[in-house]
Amino acid sequence: MRYFPIFVDLNDAKIIVSGAGNVAVAKLRLLAKTSARISVYGVKPAPEIVSWAKEGKIFLFRRPMKTGDAVGARLVYAANYDQAENARVVNIGKSEGALVNVVDNIADSAFITPAIVDRDPVIVAIGTEGTAPVLSRRIKAKIEQILPCGIGILARIAKRFRGTVAKLAGGHPRRAFWTDYFERAGPIALSEGGEEAVEGALQNLMQVHLNLDKNRTLRSGNVWIVGAGPGDPELLTQKARRILHDADVVITDRLVSSEILELARREATLFKVGKVPGGSGWSQQNINALMIEHARKGACVVRLKSGDPAIYGRLEEEMDALDAAGIGFEIVPGITSALAAAARYKVSFTQRGRNSEFRFLTGHDIAGFAEQDWHWLANSRAVAAIYMGVLAARFLQGRLLMHGADPAAQITVIENISRSREKVVVTNVGDLREDLQVNKIKGPAILLFGISARGACRMTTGGQATQGLFKKRSVARK
Repeated sequence: MRYFPIFVDLNDAKIIVSGAGNVAVAKLRLLAKTSARISVYGVKPAPEIVSWAKEGKIFLFRRPMKTGDAVGARLVYAANYDQAENARVVNIGKSEGALVNVVDNIADSAFITPAIVDRDPVIVAIGTEGTAPVLSRRIKAKIEQILPCGIGILARIAKRFRGTVAKLAGGHPRRAFWTDYFERAGPIALSEGGEEAVEGALQNLMQVHLNLDKNRTLRSGNVWIVGAGPGDPELLTQKARRILHDADVVITDRLVSSEILELARREATLFKVGKVPGGSGWSQQNINALMIEHARKGACVVRLKSGDPAIYGRLEEEMDALDAAGIGFEIVPGITSALAAAARYKVSFTQRGRNSEFRFLTGHDIAGFAEQDWHWLANSRAVAAIYMGVLAARFLQGRLLMHGADPAAQITVIENISRSREKVVVTNVGDLREDLQVNKIKGPAILLFGISARGACRMTTGGQATQGLFKKRSVARK
């Protein structure tokens, strides 16, 4: 991020616009919405600028900007057609302590003006760091469509009511009140009775939420056990996104991607409790205790797990702990890595005439390497997704061959599915361990046993076509 987005207070601030032609007019239409004191410098002002000066909206000086004009100014816009004149304005502005923007010249600008959706006091700013103004305008248009015109009115009324809302307990109860107001009670009242009706609706809503607080004998929060999917934020469910936005506390596994963690509220407390295979980490008992501790304080706790919580996620242990503590919880499913891999590489786990059964397996269990139904796996029609199989590769390979599996039986290994570091290796039972080592597969990875990923031999990290990255074998299942 090169340009850090901020909102500058322009109340009674001094702003300079050098240039009085059509380029300046476009900027002034935007600046005129503020409460700043705007001075415009230009020899041949456009008719609109002359008119705004007569109406007292701006101060017009029919001359070029000179040394001393920018003293005390917060912002200076150089909007001249002559680039030499713009360069002179930049030097004056900088020397006199102002931030300077040169219209259509990002290299010489100290700041840039974003595309703006105006629902005063709700302001949405959209920027592409000057690289794609057309894209900014397209995004602006989409936001204009989905953001109600009345949201600004609701926000202004809410500002006057904030002191009263302080009667509610902090954290989740207050957010629940404001969510109820902005998403339901406020819009309904505004559409049915205007601003006066909104005031009454706020009073009634406040009483409802005060009664909820009063009748709650033991203020206890709730735990949401949320599946974060394999890493791509676009694979999150809408429900998971909404809950993350509302979380007071987020307790996350090691494999949850940073892009997904960015979706949590900035004010939320984040605990990273991931376990490293073969290394140290949080014990399950301590994770359980952490959830219970914060839920008992009334927090909205999100226990964030990669993939789906119900698949090799110790879900049963956490539910038992929460039940024993009398803490309410809900589960939000996520896309497990096997399903993400199947979609990414166009795999069907079942097929008429091939297999009517599909299994989820793990390379490890509580006792170490996991024993499986090896006779079933050795069957030429067996199809399975094997989790945590990289460290167990030698064990898996040995057991399969020992029980009669075809050495040429297909295995597709996908590491970091849906992430920027994604890698796929097409191999077979006989070459599994060697190919994992050659391709430096360390995990997290899913092993798709018994099926060939459609087109996997052509895919590379980041989805680009490259030769030589993957080991391709021409094998046929019997």
